[in-house]
Amino acid sequence: MKKDFMFTSMSVTEGHPDKLCDQISDAIVDAFLEQDPYARIRAECAVSTSILFVSARFLAQAKVDIPYVARKVLNQAGYVEEDFDANSCAVLTSLTEFPPDDLTMFHEKEMSDEEIEKLPGRHQVTVFGFACDHTPALMPLPIYLAHKLAKRLIQAKRRKIIPYLSPDAATQVGVEFKDRRPVRIHSITVIASQSRPAAVSPSRLADDIRQQVIDVAFADEAIRPDARTKIYVNPVDHIMVGGPAVHSGLTGRKNAIDTYGEYSRQSGSALSGKDPLRIDRVGAYAARYAAKNIVAAGLAQECEVQLSYSIGRSRPVSIQVETFASGKIPDSKIAKLLEKHFEFRLAGILRDFNLRFLPAMRPSGFYRKLAAYGHVGRLDLDLPWEVNDKAPLLAAEAEEPA
Repeated sequence: MKKDFMFTSMSVTEGHPDKLCDQISDAIVDAFLEQDPYARIRAECAVSTSILFVSARFLAQAKVDIPYVARKVLNQAGYVEEDFDANSCAVLTSLTEFPPDDLTMFHEKEMSDEEIEKLPGRHQVTVFGFACDHTPALMPLPIYLAHKLAKRLIQAKRRKIIPYLSPDAATQVGVEFKDRRPVRIHSITVIASQSRPAAVSPSRLADDIRQQVIDVAFADEAIRPDARTKIYVNPVDHIMVGGPAVHSGLTGRKNAIDTYGEYSRQSGSALSGKDPLRIDRVGAYAARYAAKNIVAAGLAQECEVQLSYSIGRSRPVSIQVETFASGKIPDSKIAKLLEKHFEFRLAGILRDFNLRFLPAMRPSGFYRKLAAYGHVGRLDLDLPWEVNDKAPLLAAEAEEPA
C-alpha cells in the first residue's frame, strides 16, 4: 500500500454538459416523486449543439411536462446565450411506460421487519462508500477542494465578480500525501470558459481566477497553495467558449465527481436519473452512511465499505470493510458492527432515509441538488446519509471484548 504519493481529483460546474444532463435527469425524478412518492422513473439525457434529448420510462400517478423541466434547468444554469439558448434549443423526448409491477408497490413505512426481509432485490451491483478524516465533511481532500473551487467559480459568475465567465468550467486539485496524510497542494488547474471568445485577455482571466476564485476558496483551509504549487488557468493556447455548443453531455458520465474523485472506488453505475427503488443508487448512499459513521466514531482514519447485491436477495451477499491499516480494531469486527447496526436492505434504506418522500417535502428539489458538486460529503445540504448519529454506538461497542 502506497504511503507517499500525489493524487488529483477534478470537479466541474453545474453548467458542464454532463452535469446539465445529470441535473435534468434528477429534476425529472423530483417532478414525478413530488406528485407521486411511489412513482417509478428512469430518465437519461444527451445534449449537444442546439438540441437536448430526453429518454424516460415511468409508471406514476403524475403529470410532468418534461420539456418544461429540462428548459428550466438550462435557464437556471445560465444558458440563455446565442451559442446555446434554453428557450430556443430543440428538446426531443422518447417516453415509455413501465408495465405494472406488484413487487414495487410496497409501503416501506408500514412494513414489518419480516416483510422487508422477504422483499427480493431486483438488481445486481457492487456499491462503495468511503470516508476519511481529511476534511470536516469526512471526504478526501482532493475532491473536496476541487468541488470548492468549482462552486466558487459559479458564485463569482452569478455575483458578477467575474461577469464574463460562462456556466461551463472544470477544476482539478493535486495534493501531496506523506504516510497517507495530505501535506501540501501540489497543483491547481482551472479551465474557465467565457461567454464569448476572447472576452478578456488570458492574463486578465488568470489574474481574476487567482484572486477571486483560488485565493477565496483556500482562505480558510489549513493546507493552502505555497510557493511551489503549480497553478494553471486555461493552460492551452486559446480561450474556449464552453457548454453544449462546444462539447456534448450525457447522464451518468461523471461518476467519480459524484462520489470520491477516484480516491476510493465507485460502482460505475450512474447515480442520477433513477428513483429510489434502484439499489445501485440508494445502496451507495447507505454505504457512505456506514463508512462515515465508522470514521466519525474514531474507529479508523479511512474506511471503505463495499456492499454486493444480487437479484432475488434482500440483503447484500457480501459486506466488506477496508480501513487501509488505519483501523483501531480489525476490519472484520467493523464489518460485524455494520451488519448488526446498519440497514442495507432496499425497503429499509427507503424507510430510514425517507427517500421517496423527500422531493415532496423539499419543493425546491432534492435529487437535482445532488447532481452537481457531489452526492456525498455535502455540508450545504441536509442529507440523511451524511449524519453521524450511530458513531457513539459504534465507538461504545468497539471497546467491548470480542
